[in-house]
Amino acid sequence: MPADIPAMLDVQKASGRAVPAGEALARTVHDDARLVVVAETDGGVVGWGKTHFWPESDGTAPSGHYLGGVTVDPMWRRRGIGAALTQARLEWIWQRAADAWYVVNVANRASIVLHSRWGFVETARAPRFHTTEFTGGVGLLMRASRP
Repeated sequence: MPADIPAMLDVQKASGRAVPAGEALARTVHDDARLVVVAETDGGVVGWGKTHFWPESDGTAPSGHYLGGVTVDPMWRRRGIGAALTQARLEWIWQRAADAWYVVNVANRASIVLHSRWGFVETARAPRFHTTEFTGGVGLLMRASRP
């Protein structure tokens, strides 16, 4: 997986998203409390996703396993890659916890619709959950329980 980091950073760039420092991504890859998954096609990385583990609660955001960001190269979107990356991360979380969490900007309808297929429901609204602050000032805390 560390060998995939340069390609993961390329996917971030191609998507126009903030590019994390390679060292920070390497720490994430090596953290046993987190999962990083990649999607490959034609021999190259076309998407990736991660989880976070928060050991402490922060206001209305409980401790637990959270879906982190998922990024798919724009040329490969709308082909089920984001859903496959989400399914893999949820299966990993549900082997460790009864609930999976994620936070999303209230305006990100595509993400909210995508995650509804796993039963994610809103549990709180706030301008910030853990270390995530939201453009426009409103984020949603979402929860899905293990099937």
